[in-house]
Amino acid sequence: MKTYSATPADIDKKWILIDAEGVVLGRLASIVAMRLRGKHKPQFTPHMDTGDNVIIINADKVQMTGKKRTDKTYYWHTGHPGGIKQRSAEQILEGAHPERVVTQAVKRMLPGNRLSRQLMTNLRVYAGAEHPHEAQQPDLLDVKTMNSKNTRVAK
Repeated sequence: MKTYSATPADIDKKWILIDAEGVVLGRLASIVAMRLRGKHKPQFTPHMDTGDNVIIINADKVQMTGKKRTDKTYYWHTGHPGGIKQRSAEQILEGAHPERVVTQAVKRMLPGNRLSRQLMTNLRVYAGAEHPHEAQQPDLLDVKTMNSKNTRVAK
């Protein structure tokens, strides 16, 4: 028996739409990372982009468990001496670009290589309910009903 390896002709990419309103961030990110990578498909090949294109809407309404909303800190460095900066998840979600929290969570669920940087181009995250991808006719993936732990009521 030979080992199966997908070729570019075998890859069938679909468009998936996910509504992030009320969904727990980590659970959402792991589901999206699996879909981007293509691990839900039987023709998954580790070195190929066999995943789907994913659209996430309402990223500003994503939930976090515990006190992560106030205590989780995102760090970055400006490149200058003493240039470490930080913001809490709450500050980012209430700021100008709340979709960056979801994007960063998904990015960190993928392996750190060239393929994952290519996979991230298949992810589109929008803070509101509107998105410009109606022409692709995305299929709705209801993450809320997959597991009762995927949702959380806002406090």
